[in-house]
Amino acid sequence: MVNAYILIQTEVGKAASVAADIAEIPGVISSEDVTGPYDVIVRAEADNVDQLGQLVVAKVQNVAGITRTLTCPVVHL
Repeated sequence: MVNAYILIQTEVGKAASVAADIAEIPGVISSEDVTGPYDVIVRAEADNVDQLGQLVVAKVQNVAGITRTLTCPVVHL
């Protein structure tokens, strides 16, 4: 299982709707609107890195109002 945080920048005024839309995507554990350089932080999980990439590119990035994403896979050292 691969877990990641996805940091998202949105269009002005779209953070709450983006967070709500993303929360409905299978594989998303949590989706919250925040303040700071990013507008939404998502916790997601997938069976492997390839499926995580497909989740981000095919589903998350297609949500209306997103301008940029940064995916940060969780590592266990």
